[in-house]
Amino acid sequence: MNSKKRILIFGATGDTGIYVTEYFNNFLDENEYEVIPIGRRKTDYFKRYNLSYYSVDIEKAEDFDKLPTGNVYAIVHLAALLPARMKGYEPEKYIFTNILGTLNVLEYCKKVNADRILFTKSVSDYYGYLTGNDFFEADMPVKYKYTGDHTIYAISKCTAVELIEHYHQSFGIKNFIFRLPNIYSYSPEKYYYVNGKRLPISYRYMIDRAIAGEPIELWGDPKKGRDVVYVKDFAQILYRALLTDVEGGIFNVGSGKLTNMVEQITGIISVFCDNKQSEIIYCPEKRDCINYLMDISKTKEVLGYEPKYNYINYLQDYKKEMESNRFEGFF
Repeated sequence: MNSKKRILIFGATGDTGIYVTEYFNNFLDENEYEVIPIGRRKTDYFKRYNLSYYSVDIEKAEDFDKLPTGNVYAIVHLAALLPARMKGYEPEKYIFTNILGTLNVLEYCKKVNADRILFTKSVSDYYGYLTGNDFFEADMPVKYKYTGDHTIYAISKCTAVELIEHYHQSFGIKNFIFRLPNIYSYSPEKYYYVNGKRLPISYRYMIDRAIAGEPIELWGDPKKGRDVVYVKDFAQILYRALLTDVEGGIFNVGSGKLTNMVEQITGIISVFCDNKQSEIIYCPEKRDCINYLMDISKTKEVLGYEPKYNYINYLQDYKKEMESNRFEGFF
């Protein structure tokens, strides 16, 4: 009889989900825990880790009957529909996946008496605060920006958080909510959607320019930047939430540092330019990036998180991942 604590990862076939699954598989004691990846599509990829994979559509309650019911310790709920993956605009899909899907996950949590759920939402629920130089604390009230392609997405994720809180208070399921900025991880995909239109991912475009030794434009104010979080630090935070004995809470995911645009582009040039060095072309007349920093003091204090990857470390590891092509056949 299997007495290991089971950790089920919904969204394991996503860009971040594969890294989280791998991190848990590498760092959790295999004699105590069993990692179970779950995704919507069919894949044999996880056989290389000797993990049992389940194909589940979280919008379909009957699909959950496929899953194990004994010794379920934690649910890591990364499955979601994001604006970056939506061609055109079909807002009802956010309701089906992010709200109804989460309700189905919670019903499964209740059924199997799961100890805790880990859930991710986006920093876009703070976009109403944006002034151009922002420091986001973990427990500020939600403030939406009521225009743009992220609004219904942000509302759907926050509604899911309210459902999770209900199940926490009603059934004692510990709830860990993580607010994410952009999480940087390697995948072969170089495009995403903005307002339903397919556009190049800016940092992937700059990396390709650096590899080719071509000029790179720096738009807007060069002192503005981003909180650049590498996926392996994100995975570390979730790992720590599995092992803590606190009841839960809302936690920011971040690097602890704002990396301005000059630092970002010079870093890309230093890591990815092999021969000819790319020239930086300043374009102050073009739009600025969204400029904010995540306050991770609560994440560090409560969960014991310490970022392992600074900006250059992240780029160097990203380059190794890109060159190794070890995810061939997965994405």
